[in-house]
Amino acid sequence: MALSMHKESLNNKQMDSSKYVRYTPEQVEALERVYNECPKPSSLRRQQLIRECPILSNIEPKQIKVWFQNRRCREKQRKEASRLQTVNRKLTAMNKLLMEENDRLQKQVSHLVYENGYMKQQLQTASVTTTDNNSCESVVVSGQHQQQQNPTPRHPQRDANNPAGLLTIAEETLAEFLSKATGTAVDWVQMIGMKPGPDSIGIVAVSRNCSGVAARACGLVSLEPTKVAEILKDRPSWYRDCRCIDVLSIIPTANGGTIELIYMQTYAPTTLAAARDFWTLRYTTSLEDGSLVICERSLTSSTGGPTGPPTTSFVRAEMLPSGFLIRPCDGGGSIIHIVDHVDLDVWSVPEVLRPLYESSKILAQKLTIAALRHIRQIAQETNGEIQYGGGRQPAVLRTFSQRLCRGFNDAVNGFVDDGWSLMGSDGVEDVTIMINSSPGKFFGSQYNTSMVPSFGGGVLCAKASMLLQSVPPALLVRFLREHRSEWADYGIDTYSAACLKPNPYTVPCARPSGFPSSQVILPLAHTVEHEEFLEVVRLEGQAFTPEDVALARDMYLLQLCSGIDENAVGACAQLVFAPIDESFADNAPLLPSGFQVIPLDSKPVMVTFQPSSSIDGPGAARTLDLASTLEVGPGSNRSTGDGEPNSYNLRSVLTIAFQFTFENHLRDDVASMARQYVRSVVGSVQRVAMAIAPSRISSGLGPKSLPGSPVALTLVRWICRSYRIHTGGELLQADSQSGDALLKQLWNHSDAIMCCSLKTNASPVFTFANQAGLDMLETTLVALQDIMLDKILDEAGRKSLCSEFSKIMQQGFAHLPAGICVSSMGRPVSYEQAIVWKVVDDDNDDAANHCLALMLVNWSFV
Repeated sequence: MALSMHKESLNNKQMDSSKYVRYTPEQVEALERVYNECPKPSSLRRQQLIRECPILSNIEPKQIKVWFQNRRCREKQRKEASRLQTVNRKLTAMNKLLMEENDRLQKQVSHLVYENGYMKQQLQTASVTTTDNNSCESVVVSGQHQQQQNPTPRHPQRDANNPAGLLTIAEETLAEFLSKATGTAVDWVQMIGMKPGPDSIGIVAVSRNCSGVAARACGLVSLEPTKVAEILKDRPSWYRDCRCIDVLSIIPTANGGTIELIYMQTYAPTTLAAARDFWTLRYTTSLEDGSLVICERSLTSSTGGPTGPPTTSFVRAEMLPSGFLIRPCDGGGSIIHIVDHVDLDVWSVPEVLRPLYESSKILAQKLTIAALRHIRQIAQETNGEIQYGGGRQPAVLRTFSQRLCRGFNDAVNGFVDDGWSLMGSDGVEDVTIMINSSPGKFFGSQYNTSMVPSFGGGVLCAKASMLLQSVPPALLVRFLREHRSEWADYGIDTYSAACLKPNPYTVPCARPSGFPSSQVILPLAHTVEHEEFLEVVRLEGQAFTPEDVALARDMYLLQLCSGIDENAVGACAQLVFAPIDESFADNAPLLPSGFQVIPLDSKPVMVTFQPSSSIDGPGAARTLDLASTLEVGPGSNRSTGDGEPNSYNLRSVLTIAFQFTFENHLRDDVASMARQYVRSVVGSVQRVAMAIAPSRISSGLGPKSLPGSPVALTLVRWICRSYRIHTGGELLQADSQSGDALLKQLWNHSDAIMCCSLKTNASPVFTFANQAGLDMLETTLVALQDIMLDKILDEAGRKSLCSEFSKIMQQGFAHLPAGICVSSMGRPVSYEQAIVWKVVDDDNDDAANHCLALMLVNWSFV
């Protein structure tokens, strides 16, 4: 009875605390003000609210708590409802796009079926009626004509001063563009990895069997059509390869549109070929359904219209009917169709580089997808979906990214009208040196005249290009970003940073190792799909000798990294950086340097290209080591006929450019330093590339073995077998004795396992380490070979190893006591026990000693 009365009392209290309370408008207003400041106030804050607002004095604190809970719940439901409505609109629009794409594909299938039947009929007719060679040839030519799409019709010359003639070209361009954007004028093939969906970039396709290279994309953005058109017409803001665009004439049309005569220059992707320019007509108009169209094509003798004047340092390329179709979307936003179709005059570049100019995938990544991503980025920034820290506005951060890219492209191309001139070589045509002593021409928003001494100086650029084999661009750039110490010289970085100071340091000598430093990457911003990162890198200098103290200071770099997604087909990878000072103002001067890696289409043949005097054009005197001797493990000696359709045949072009300021009296010294430094960077990149190239035996571990060493699987087998023979125990507990399983277990083992060379007349050098060993030594597989065993052991450890060495050679192993060692960066490391055993090469008949294995148990930094 007492228990039931107690329950009834509790229920009454709960009903009293949750009873409905009717709030006056004044009370709601007061509560809303507090909610906007603090959606979840504490009990003290709620009590303070009651004291400060007399109109709330008749409401219990528990009721106010319930009001805030309900208010947060309503806000959450409202946001969720809004999100679902947005997703529903996107799905509806995407469904409409997919239905249109399905309709286009059905028409394309019908067209191909008709062509196939026509070809069969023609072949049968030809074989029955005649065997004349001329007749057969005519049938073949007819078939080729059917397969070659979008032939360029010839038109009579139109007068530039006659708007009617230009309007005719514009209307023809509009019709051809629409037939590509929504019709079957081009045989489109969807790009791998571009899956449609409400949050995807859109539907992306590339051309097949058409003149030139073409790409097409369609997607959704939450911006109005007029805003989208305004952004897309500003091509330099999103097309990183666009150097400049000049609108030379604007002619209004009777239907409310405009015709523009445009001259555009684009950068060359490497130092080995000339840049391209375009002379085009751009037509902006609206359709009956309210859609906006911006279409464009080159004006040539075949299309009619005025042809632009030729320019030096550029090769005239042709833009076939291309453009943007922007359709208003129900509920707000736009559906965008983008078509890019160009002929880049592939025959004017060296044969090894032609895949760069023949790849529709590269065109799609650098131009078509870039436009769609830029629109989506601005849309999300406008809607408040992206928040950046540090108080920087998104537009400012985008400007920094654009300035880094533009500065790097300017350095790679070295245009004469920017003030660049070629400097004489030292007799070896591997590194190109160019100088710019014309601040009036060169220094604008990109740089700052304060970077050059007032008493005379300029900017010097050392650049080179090379061909890489079997190295994924994304993997290489990611390694260069994360392991700067593998290739950079701290002394050179210090000299570069000195351009921001009034008194530069003396010109250093490029040294293979440089000064020791570590880097800390501070994220600044990234794009929606994380394909591009803007970050600040802090280089923490450490001096080990008194003479290095002056150079051992922290420095800062503004760095842009893009294209490190290995699944992006045709994507270019880039790492560009420039020294900045601690203030990092919005108008900070930038002098960018860095790397750009552009993939070539996979070929089934291993290509070796030697610089030849037969190469004509601007690239003839700018050829470095285009024939990199990078090989792929034991498969490097395979014949050229057994190529495989995988990443081992992947080729890419790497372009390196480093910029330095100089004083006139030190120009030759800076040039010598820059040339030597770029050569050392090239050597380091080659070493890195050899280490990260995928092995044909095991793709699980990226790094390959060092030259002269067994492949990783064989070495692991030797290590485990020797440990079992000498100690009687098992090093690894692999469920499967397959090489891959052993290799993975050894690589991920928690104890540091390392191998050293076994030499009687030299100090042991590390040749292999698992991940824990690399972490403990604070190094990488590439730099491991430069570390000696006696340099990391302390005096007690060295004495202990020496006293046990004869035992190790006789019995095969020894246990060493706990001790202290140091990493390659000088940090002390403690370990509880060390086990040393000799690794025997069981592939030889005499079982020769191969190396010495060392395992440090339970290590940790002190």
